[in-house]
Amino acid sequence: MSLLTQKRLTIGDWINYFLLLLIALTFLLPFLYVISISLSDPKTFIPLEFRLIPAKLSLASYHYLLSTDSFLNSLKSTVFITVVGTVLNVVITFSMAYGLTKKTMPGRNFILTLVVFTMVFNAGIVPNYLLVKDMGLLDSYWALILTALTNAWSLIVVKSFMESLPPELADAAKIDGCTDIGVFIRIIIPLSMPAVAAFTLFFAVAHWNSYFNALIYLSDPSKWTLQLLVKTLVIDSDSTGVGQIAGTDQTALPQETLRMASVVLALLPILVVYPFLQKYFVKGVMLGSIKG
Repeated sequence: MSLLTQKRLTIGDWINYFLLLLIALTFLLPFLYVISISLSDPKTFIPLEFRLIPAKLSLASYHYLLSTDSFLNSLKSTVFITVVGTVLNVVITFSMAYGLTKKTMPGRNFILTLVVFTMVFNAGIVPNYLLVKDMGLLDSYWALILTALTNAWSLIVVKSFMESLPPELADAAKIDGCTDIGVFIRIIIPLSMPAVAAFTLFFAVAHWNSYFNALIYLSDPSKWTLQLLVKTLVIDSDSTGVGQIAGTDQTALPQETLRMASVVLALLPILVVYPFLQKYFVKGVMLGSIKG
C-alpha cells in the first residue's frame, strides 16, 4: 500500500535534487581539498595540483604544528576564552532573560527598550576600543570575554522561550515555598535545556571563531588566539609564526600543507561537538518564537 501511495518523482524533483547536490558539492569539495593537502606527504606534495586523495598520507604537518609553542599557546588561549566566555554567556543571558519575563520588575520596559536599541544602533569600533582601553583590558583575555557577555537577539529569543513555558509550574513551586531563584534553577533551567544546549553551541562557536576583537585587543603574540595564528599562516603566508623546533627542518615542510593543517585544526573541535548538539537547534530556537 505504501508503494502505491508513494509520490512519483517528476522532472522538477530531479532538477531540484541535482541543484541541491551541486550546491552540496560546491561546499564539500573545497573542504575535502583542504584536508587532502594537509594530509599530503611533504616529499610527494606538488603545489597547485588538485587532488582529493593524497598521493601519500602523512601527519608531518600536524605533528609540526602541535609541537610548536606558538600553536599550543594559541590553542590554550582559544580554549580558555571559549570555555569561560560560553559559561558566562549562558549564565548572564538566561538569568537576565528570566528577570525580563517578570512584568513586575522595576524598570523592565526601560531595560527592554535599551536591549532592542542595541539591535539598531552600535557605538562603533573606536568607542568600544577606548572603553576597553580605559578599563585596562587591552592585551587581556577578558577584553574578548566581557565585551561579548550577551547580545540582544539571544536575550529576546530566550525571554520568549521562557514565556512560552507553562506558568502553572512556577506558581506551584512558589506555593511549595520556592523563591524566584529556586524556581529559576529547579524549574526553568531544566525545562530550558534544549535552548541551553542550542545557545551554548552558538556562544561557543562565536568565541572559538572570534577574530576581529582579538585582532584589535590583543597585540602580544603570546596571547594570540587560534584564529589570529591561522590568519598569519594563511593570509600573511608566514609559516615562521608557529615558531621553531629544535632539530626540526621546517624547510622540508611545504607552507601550503602547514596552512591547510592549521585550518583543519581550527575547525576540528567545532565539527566534533556540532553533531551532538544539532538535534537541539530547531527545538531550542523555534520554541522561543511561539511568543513575541
